[in-house]
Amino acid sequence: MTDLDRPIAVLGAGSWGTALANAIGQKDRAAVLIDRDAERARTMAQTRENTRYLPGVMLSPHVEVTADQSALSSAAAILLAVPAQQMRGALRAVAALVPPGTPLIVCAKGIERDTGLFMTDVVTETVPHAIPAILSGPSFADDVARGLPTAVSLASADLTLAAALAQDLSSPSLRVYHGDDVRGVEIGGAAKNVLAIACGVVYGRKLGESARAALVARGFAEITRFARALDARAETLMGLSGLGDTVLSCGSNQSRNFAFGEALGLGVPVAQASGGKLAEGAFTASALLARGRKAGVEMPVCEAVEALVAERVTVDQAIEALMTRPLKPEA
Repeated sequence: MTDLDRPIAVLGAGSWGTALANAIGQKDRAAVLIDRDAERARTMAQTRENTRYLPGVMLSPHVEVTADQSALSSAAAILLAVPAQQMRGALRAVAALVPPGTPLIVCAKGIERDTGLFMTDVVTETVPHAIPAILSGPSFADDVARGLPTAVSLASADLTLAAALAQDLSSPSLRVYHGDDVRGVEIGGAAKNVLAIACGVVYGRKLGESARAALVARGFAEITRFARALDARAETLMGLSGLGDTVLSCGSNQSRNFAFGEALGLGVPVAQASGGKLAEGAFTASALLARGRKAGVEMPVCEAVEALVAERVTVDQAIEALMTRPLKPEA
């Protein structure tokens, strides 16, 4: 276990960051939730509620809310709960505050669009003196914040550290499994967002549950092929961060990516489809497709989503492109 005398910091006070801080606080472990907006941080500290992202959920008394990023310097570990496309900028802003050897646990599910890098690679580039790790799995922020049973996966190249961090973050309602397949956990979390958009489109277009089931199966096979090409383990993809997260995100409009796809299927323009909420898969699709092509992996579902988000094709054209692909053995 990490030093119990020092708090665990959470950088980013959106719904997921707030939920994770609350989960830590619910096991009587000190947590520091850092919001870059000073006024919002003061309000949250006073009301003990994140009214913008998790209204109705009261923060544990063990959670301190602050806008002071210097709190990172005394943290036993830091959870990075900022969006994937903002990760590099957020890390650059705090890199000098992070002591050498501090675990930086990525909690975003995405690939950096401009570079094609996974989030732990971004951590390594921007804060090379820290230790990168990844937390992912089937989890809605509201469920975690309210103490509903949830299980996720944490991976670090250092298996002993991964086990210690999993112990620190686990609570009676949040079960954290651990492993050392960092790339596999990252791929599962990032790629399923793209697949969730596709499933949302099918639902919004009212193409039926048979179509959605077929899409999940073929899309997951696509993700697994991609993972193998990048030396991730197939068994990791069959776990929480792959199959588990796919089941959750591809079957519920509580998923922002599914809801985004559903809106597209209903004919809502791309610019309005997110409803002002972050759909990481919309940014990940192009980066994932580029990585797939570089690795020589055919990714027709990802290709269809990328073209749809880029508005090069209509929903009907994307569906037709998938349905008229040459027939071949299932593999």
